[in-house]
Amino acid sequence: MLQVGNYNKLVVTRINAYGAVFNTNGGEVMLPLRLVPKGAEAGTLLDVFVYIDSEERLTATTKRPRAVVGEFALLKVKETTTVGSFLDWGLEKDLLLPFGEQTEPVRRGDQVLVRVYQHTSGRIAATTKLDKFIKPVDATVMEGDDVQLLVYAYTDLGVKVIINDSFGGLIFHTELPIKPQRGERLSGYVKKIREDGKVDITLRRGGVLDAAKDREIIVAALEAQQGFLPLTDKSSPDAIASQLKMSKKSFKKAVGGLYKEAVITILPDGIRLCSGQTKDSA
Repeated sequence: MLQVGNYNKLVVTRINAYGAVFNTNGGEVMLPLRLVPKGAEAGTLLDVFVYIDSEERLTATTKRPRAVVGEFALLKVKETTTVGSFLDWGLEKDLLLPFGEQTEPVRRGDQVLVRVYQHTSGRIAATTKLDKFIKPVDATVMEGDDVQLLVYAYTDLGVKVIINDSFGGLIFHTELPIKPQRGERLSGYVKKIREDGKVDITLRRGGVLDAAKDREIIVAALEAQQGFLPLTDKSSPDAIASQLKMSKKSFKKAVGGLYKEAVITILPDGIRLCSGQTKDSA
């Protein structure tokens, strides 16, 4: 079945002066001639994105939009007209964000987090009303699971995220070394699923695995900076987070471990790799 607003593998029926034509159960679809791959002919199987163009025609493209129907994406506003705002999603035809789907007015140049959906007219559009697409957590998510996260809102408690592009979750401020940007994608773990279905997320697995990872991050940063980092236990949490993306507590613990292992020396103004520890000297 033809999926408008998504990728389809279609067989070329014929090629004419305007492009490649596909006969599908949803109707005839045209791939403009300039996008037809060299050597394509009747019978060639192509992977194309299908949408409805400004003249209400089913159109195919070999270009890849930044999001398809059912996906979230951070897109730039190109212009606003009488019907809404148009977003750059990587295709010649911009993506419409109708006024009725805007939680707040947007302006040219803004980066907005949207969900791509198919309107009842068949056209593809965007909405910033994300909450209606976020489902209650189900049995596919369990405590301890590795999950993919999309930052979409901020609260007094922390940062609201979308888990695996489906479910709602929260990262408490205490779990965040630095505040992530709206639309930023992160990897994390399910810390707790509450009785009311709310999900607590952590960015750290904890225990030995985190400690080892923190040590690796510090060593990699030292190697990238000729073996020296101007960070100490007196450095501010922000300074540590901006360079290493970890909390001051984790930094101090990892530095202590590296010092005991004789990997680094601790100086008044920072930490330095011991001789023989850099990759270049190996």
